[in-house]
Amino acid sequence: MGKDYYEILGIKKGASEDDIKKAYRKQALRFHPDKNKSPGAEDKFKEIAEAYDVLSDPKKKDIYDRFGEEGLKGGGPAGPSGPGTYSYTFQGDPHAIFAEFFGGRNPFEQFFGARNGGMDEDMDTDDPFSRFGMGGGGMGGFSRSFNPGMGGIGGMGGHTSVVKKQQDPAVVHDLKVSLEEVLNGCTKKMKICRKRLNPDGRSTRTEEKILEVQIKKGWKEGTKITFAKEGDETPRNIPADIVFVLKDKPHPVFKRDGSDVVYTAKIPLRDALCGCTVHAPTLDGRTVTVSSTDIVQPGMKRRVSGEGLPYPKRPDRRGDLIVEFEVKFPERLSQNARDTIAQVLPRS
Repeated sequence: MGKDYYEILGIKKGASEDDIKKAYRKQALRFHPDKNKSPGAEDKFKEIAEAYDVLSDPKKKDIYDRFGEEGLKGGGPAGPSGPGTYSYTFQGDPHAIFAEFFGGRNPFEQFFGARNGGMDEDMDTDDPFSRFGMGGGGMGGFSRSFNPGMGGIGGMGGHTSVVKKQQDPAVVHDLKVSLEEVLNGCTKKMKICRKRLNPDGRSTRTEEKILEVQIKKGWKEGTKITFAKEGDETPRNIPADIVFVLKDKPHPVFKRDGSDVVYTAKIPLRDALCGCTVHAPTLDGRTVTVSSTDIVQPGMKRRVSGEGLPYPKRPDRRGDLIVEFEVKFPERLSQNARDTIAQVLPRS
């Protein structure tokens, strides 16, 4: 025996269009997985969506009323009295149907939180082919657009109203780059998974896409790269923008200071007092010589022009390499050394 769609919605055969909508609203709210955590609620929610999909469509409803589920799905008698070649299979997304019914809004969101609505924090930007999920919609999410004229949780109420699409908030993620990548420029390839609408305008599919992020020479930390409308798409939203924000990776040798790079040279106290020569590395793998015949104070800095990072607006020019001296004091001294220092060094 086929499914009784009227019984699933809790109404009698011959129910009006308004009764069908009210029954769907009641049953869908009751068995929505965000509210009902009992076993089988998800299957019941899908069954309710299928019943509403049939009974809210005049053609499907007419065939179902005359020939039942078997006739609707192509199993009934053919010919003048039968459904002929018409065949129905429910392929819709129950969450998309629910979202469309409530004007693109999840009535449980303020209590339970939207399903699959956040960023996947497992994304590892050190891997150029890492992935992340979009927020604000898709198969299990809901768009944030809502027309107050729809009547809130009361739903459509038998009245048709136009819902204005609103764009979801941008999906922002850090993109870490090394100083060498900023020096030379590079291309990062980021794989994303997002929801796209099917041709029916209601159901969605999951698809992957690779976004190529062009990192230009000298770009500073905090620079934003935006890919417009690459987020999840639902019947009631405008996809969010995807925004990558540049972050500098910690470097084992250098620190960044705008377009300058800072190298810390550790020298012993003797060299600080008597003069020294330091061979400082550069970002492109060379070394430069920095000499001082003066007494080196702790924290003293020397600049090597043009050995830093490119200027963002003038990539043909570069900032400086700053050599910052750190004086290492001895942990202990012999008495003879103490006496010698006391004789040589002035008291003030």
